[in-house]
Amino acid sequence: MNLKRLIFEGEGVTLDFKKTITSCEKIARTMVSYANNKGGKLLIGVADDGTIKGVKSEDEERYMITKAAHLYSRPALEPIFEEVYVDDKLVLIVDIEESALKPHYALAEDGKWWVYVRVKDKSILASKIVVDVLKRSSGNEGVLIEYSNNEKALLEYLEKTARININECCDLLKIGRRKAQKLLVDLILSGIIRINTTEKEEFYTAI
Repeated sequence: MNLKRLIFEGEGVTLDFKKTITSCEKIARTMVSYANNKGGKLLIGVADDGTIKGVKSEDEERYMITKAAHLYSRPALEPIFEEVYVDDKLVLIVDIEESALKPHYALAEDGKWWVYVRVKDKSILASKIVVDVLKRSSGNEGVLIEYSNNEKALLEYLEKTARININECCDLLKIGRRKAQKLLVDLILSGIIRINTTEKEEFYTAI
């Protein structure tokens, strides 16, 4: 592995730099977001600006990551470790694979379990719709769409305006939030609309 080239690419959806591990809660959040997405790598011993600092105690870093993966992640994760030396400095590479057991939850500081997903270089809290999509996409159940007036109205709206959020969907169809969520999840799983998540908002577009 060309570590310097990897670092040069910068942090993103599948790559995160950590100078050191200071919190099981925080690192569990990142690992869970990787497992719920397409997987990713943690480079331990690398500062946010890409400077290679090296790890002071490899055993301590491994212990913190393993503890976070097993006790602060549910279902538990199995990180894959790799050691790389650069200029006599040790960088610990932690690989988290995409999971077939989505959604994974991370234990937060408030003692509650939350689902996180990866958006650019951040691990953010998943919405109820994202959690439902993760749950149902990992199962074997199919989705049967009956094109009622609601589905037709929503798709016609998307043809004109290109995007819609959950509140706009409720207003457009004159339905409650729970019913709107189910309708959106069904359409996402059927490949008819796409979910778009940013740090500030979540919206839906036609495919």
